[in-house]
Amino acid sequence: MSGPVPYARRLLEALLFAADSPVSMRELAKHLPDGTDLEAHLAALAADYAERGIQLVRSGDSWSFVTAPDLAAALAAEAGERKLSRAAMETLAIIAYHQPITRAEIEDLRGVQLSGGTLDLLFAQGWIATRGRRETPGRPVLWGTTDEFLRAFSLERLSDLPSPEDLKAAGLLQPQAAPETAPAGEE
Repeated sequence: MSGPVPYARRLLEALLFAADSPVSMRELAKHLPDGTDLEAHLAALAADYAERGIQLVRSGDSWSFVTAPDLAAALAAEAGERKLSRAAMETLAIIAYHQPITRAEIEDLRGVQLSGGTLDLLFAQGWIATRGRRETPGRPVLWGTTDEFLRAFSLERLSDLPSPEDLKAAGLLQPQAAPETAPAGEE
């Protein structure tokens, strides 16, 4: 039988439950007694909730309680979540793997022009944000992912994204075919 839960851990749990959005480490630390080992208490809380219906997860520098991944699909139908189009998912993947990236670079990688609402939809979801402007003529906007993107896809950091080799091995990424070229003299 374990002893009483330390005050600091109970306070962290209460702060995270009461929060309507993920809470940064800095903000959590403000509410704790001096000398509290924040990382240790968060790790202990995460372990306490590891096999429960909700879990404590880190996304970037923030922490929040989320639905356990194996239960999320059952709840998505209840919430009426809509699925992203293939074009939106491709665009999001390109941004995640190549950020910071411009719209023109996204279009070059996809091989097609983006529809007007694709970036707007991803921006409205809170999954992408502007990351400044490229120092080239026209100064195009640079796009990158957000902590909300990390949370939505249950990632702690961008380095947790599967590698292209992993995606190919899973059959999710097809090798690029060489572009067809016309024989010399034909157009």
